[in-house]
Amino acid sequence: MVTSSRRPVKKTLVLGATPDARRYAYLAVQALRRHGHEVIPVGIRRGEIEGIPILTNRPFVKDLHTVTLYVGAQRQLVYYDYLLSLQPKRIIFNPGAENPELVVLAEAHSIEPVEGCTLVMLSTGLY
Repeated sequence: MVTSSRRPVKKTLVLGATPDARRYAYLAVQALRRHGHEVIPVGIRRGEIEGIPILTNRPFVKDLHTVTLYVGAQRQLVYYDYLLSLQPKRIIFNPGAENPELVVLAEAHSIEPVEGCTLVMLSTGLY
C-alpha cells in the first residue's frame, strides 16, 4: 500500500500515546495517519485517538518499520526488551526522549536510531 504521494506506508508504533490532544504524541498519531501510515498507539492510559484505541499492553507488531518515542529515558527502560523484540528498522527519539543507552542497544540490534522530531520529519518529507 502506498500513500497518494506514492511513498510507502511505514507501520509505526507510537510509544507514549495519550488521549490528551495537547500532547505531541497525540499530534504525531494524527499526522502519521494524515500521511497514510499505519499507526499503533501504545500508552499507559486507555483512550483513543481519532477512533484508534490506545493499547496499554505490549502488542506484537509484525513488519514494523518505525518506533517513535514520546517517553523520557527513565520510562523507556521497562520497554527495552519489548522494543528490540519488534525489530523495527528505526527508532525515532523525539525531543525529550533522547537516550544514549537505548541508541547503543538499537545499533547492536541493527536498528537505526534517529534523533529527530516525527512531526518535523513528516512535514518536511523526511519521514
